[in-house]
Amino acid sequence: MKDSGFLWRYAAILLFSLCIAFGIHCWLRISNGLDAFGEALPGTYLFNFILAFGIVLLLYVFRQKLKNQIGFLFIAGSLLKFLGFFIFFYPGYATDGSLGRSEFAAFFVPYAVALILETLFASLLLRNMEKNFP
Repeated sequence: MKDSGFLWRYAAILLFSLCIAFGIHCWLRISNGLDAFGEALPGTYLFNFILAFGIVLLLYVFRQKLKNQIGFLFIAGSLLKFLGFFIFFYPGYATDGSLGRSEFAAFFVPYAVALILETLFASLLLRNMEKNFP
């Protein structure tokens, strides 16, 4: 596995996937009569991109030093995302006293896309670690 190639490929696929999801998400919002960028939609996609890339970057950097704790680092990253949601986004969403479907989707869709890619690339990273360093 080339050192920088793995991270560049992950960043490109993550960015491309989130951009496609963002476009579809905006289109669906407009089709349903909602503001395309409402519910802090661009912020949620950017937030998930930064944290998803940061999590895999940390896993990559510490893959040898903390190879027995990689799973815990991955879980801690997911917890960090939820903590960020409750700190940065939930107060704005809960101003009316409830969390609507469009508000839930504004955070969950980019979270799910990023989580799927994080999981795929983390498993690829672990698989390559086992091949290179049994």
